[in-house]
Amino acid sequence: MSRTRWAVVALSFAAMLGVSTWIVWNALSKHGSLPAVPLWAHAMALAFVALEIASRGAKVQWGAWSVSIRVPFWTAVRMSLGGDLASCLTPSRTGAEPARFLVLKETRMPAPHILIVLFIELVMELTSLIAVGIGLWLIFDGSAVLLGILTTIIATYSAFFLLVAIGGTFAAKRRAGGPPPTWIRKLGLHAGHWRGIQRSLRHVRESMLALKSARPGPLLVAFGTSLIHMLAKLAVLPVIVWGVDHAVPLSSLVMWPLVLIYGGSMAPAPGGGGAVEFGFQKALSGQIAPSLLAASMLWWRFYTFYIYILLGSLAGGSTVLRALRPKRPLTAA
Repeated sequence: MSRTRWAVVALSFAAMLGVSTWIVWNALSKHGSLPAVPLWAHAMALAFVALEIASRGAKVQWGAWSVSIRVPFWTAVRMSLGGDLASCLTPSRTGAEPARFLVLKETRMPAPHILIVLFIELVMELTSLIAVGIGLWLIFDGSAVLLGILTTIIATYSAFFLLVAIGGTFAAKRRAGGPPPTWIRKLGLHAGHWRGIQRSLRHVRESMLALKSARPGPLLVAFGTSLIHMLAKLAVLPVIVWGVDHAVPLSSLVMWPLVLIYGGSMAPAPGGGGAVEFGFQKALSGQIAPSLLAASMLWWRFYTFYIYILLGSLAGGSTVLRALRPKRPLTAA
């Protein structure tokens, strides 16, 4: 990334640390100390992190297998963790897919196959998000405000998916040659840009056709592992909080993290710029005691965000940085 982008990342992370410090300082000034989370709760949180990572790797592997594409399990895990690292360093997680693409590209997988694998992974993420959101709403019967936020997040993900799918179908019906449309030229894009857009969208259409002919058995397994990865991530906060206070209702400890994790991913600042921490404090301040609120926020953020930066750096940090390098071509013609 350029120096400007690194500066934006640094400012965003500084804001995150600033909000966290403010929450902890308020708790310390009122209560003197933060409660200690027991070791067994940390062990379970780490186990859920391992389960989340493994299930995501299995999701990619089985999703690819459904269309007869072989992706080794460790490669799928590296792809997922590399995407996590890139998503933490870029606004609205925009670097995740280029990083995942490059991880697979370095295994010499053909570009069309890579795009199919990424497309299926996106479909699994969207469908499992909808299933988990609806399921938790029916189980816990949350507030109307929470329902509205969940609906907005799901609708945003769905709209993005439909936009890509419709665009791919439209562009595939046009020739790659010839002059670009007038509206494309008005955006400052020339014929080369237009041909690149059409090629990319035709790859999306090929991915849609591949998904249509996918074998249902492996695809169902991929969907199941996608559900597991989401539920494992949502289990982290209950384990941390219940290690100290069993009286906090489970609904708040599950529903709000779902909103914060996926809502925070759409924030323009890398990592949320403190919005996730601030939202955590506002949403759960009436459910969790102030001193425990600060401690649980710190550990929940560590096990659902910071640890993925560390693991992503170990699994494919150099690859991710190459993927985020300006003006590097990431797709084949």
